[in-house]
Amino acid sequence: METKAENYASELIERQWLSNKSFEITLSKPTSFEYMPGQCIRLVHDAIERDYSLVTTPTDPNLALCIRNIEGGILTSGLSSAPVGSRLNFNGPHGYFTFRPSTRPAVFVATGTGSAPFVSMARSGVTGFTLLHGVSSAADMYYASVFQSTAENYIPCLSETGKSSHEFFQGRVTDYLDKNLTAGRYDFYLCGRREMIRDVTFLVDERFPGSFIYTEVFY
Repeated sequence: METKAENYASELIERQWLSNKSFEITLSKPTSFEYMPGQCIRLVHDAIERDYSLVTTPTDPNLALCIRNIEGGILTSGLSSAPVGSRLNFNGPHGYFTFRPSTRPAVFVATGTGSAPFVSMARSGVTGFTLLHGVSSAADMYYASVFQSTAENYIPCLSETGKSSHEFFQGRVTDYLDKNLTAGRYDFYLCGRREMIRDVTFLVDERFPGSFIYTEVFY
């Protein structure tokens, strides 16, 4: 259940570029702020509000967000260049995209920075899941080390053409599900592009009847 969202003041502690498309910022954590792995916070700047999932765990001393840098973006442009020590306001936590243990195998499906809530879940102790991460290039597999140590199966799915490697699947996440996932009943957790969520939902209805689907549209 989502907890009551409240307003908080925070401070930018660190910024780390993960690729030429995405970066991670670390914020000071207000002492009264609590959340569950998979939830997000809503950054507020002037009249602009944007939701970002936390990649840290509830017991970590600070908060960290994975952010896709959008050229010309009103909020992301500022976050990508704001000096350390900048004051940031947010409210939260928000969302119901949290892990629900069951007897069905868990299949996490993400595109781009949609992997963020799964990072928080994995760092908080969730293991044994299958994770499909759709990215355009190997440079976007920035949380690979987290998933390699926690997932039963970690399958980066690269849409970039002309690349081949035993370390990733060449194609989209829907291609992998259609061709490689064994028939059965699963708990699917989908986070990322609206189009991916739509396509995977249709595929699950057709190929994996009796499965549960939990979704979070990320961008």
